Amino acid sequence: MSISGGGYARGDLLNGCHELVPGLSSAYGYVPSLAAGIVFDLIFAAAGIYHIVRSVQKKKATSYILAIAAYIELVGWIGRTWSSKCAYNKIAFLLQITTLVVAPIFVAAAIYVALGSLIKAVGQQYSVIRPKVYLWLFLVVDVVSLLIQAGGGGLASGAANKGKDTKPGANLMVAGIIFQLVSMTAFCILFAIFLWRTRHLVLLKGQQLVVYAMTISVVAVYIRCIYRTIELLQGWDGELMSTEGYFIGLDGACIAIAIGIFCIFDPAVLLNIEKTPSNTYSDELNMDE
Repeated sequence: MSISGGGYARGDLLNGCHELVPGLSSAYGYVPSLAAGIVFDLIFAAAGIYHIVRSVQKKKATSYILAIAAYIELVGWIGRTWSSKCAYNKIAFLLQITTLVVAPIFVAAAIYVALGSLIKAVGQQYSVIRPKVYLWLFLVVDVVSLLIQAGGGGLASGAANKGKDTKPGANLMVAGIIFQLVSMTAFCILFAIFLWRTRHLVLLKGQQLVVYAMTISVVAVYIRCIYRTIELLQGWDGELMSTEGYFIGLDGACIAIAIGIFCIFDPAVLLNIEKTPSNTYSDELNMDE
């Protein structure tokens, strides 16, 4: 995946702004779509504005975290939009590859916080672990995963821009994403247990809507994790890595859904940490367990 030759100096291609030259591949293996870049720029900018406004109004952790996630995604998609016009620019490429692996971790953190608030509202007896453990345990795992992925992404992108072997960096990214996938799988199991144990509770309407939103968001992030795992296992020149449609549908769209659903059903607005009247049915629930 070399970006040298054809009479062009490497430095000019990497630092300047050049459209795709026939026979001279970019680090992506394609030219990112300008239309997709603009659409996702607008989506994540709007989501970020919404959660910033809510963070000022409600002062809830979920709003702060989701605003950060939206704007990290925005920076990444700005990088891809930039690359649509400057196919070889290394800054634009590094901008998107480093930020777009970070944002899902903040989405997951918001989910952990929302679940913790929900557990406090309905009762800790319905959860396998304490509310705070969700945040600190899974967040630490996600951060470690992030550091591994970011390190691998930096190595791989640097190698791609120099026309060298990207496999070492890609392998490191694979290790990080698999680590994250295992962590997300464990969280999904614990979340499913919580939903099963509370299946007979009559939740407040707002709490029920947040449960639906969390479920959609978790599924979207999980699909993205599976996609990125398979993508990286195929390698830098694999079909998934070199086909933008997969990235748009299974990364960009999934994270847009994972963040956007909380604009519609916002935990900062809907969650009520008071005990629900349905807790009076706990004896019936315990009998079913």
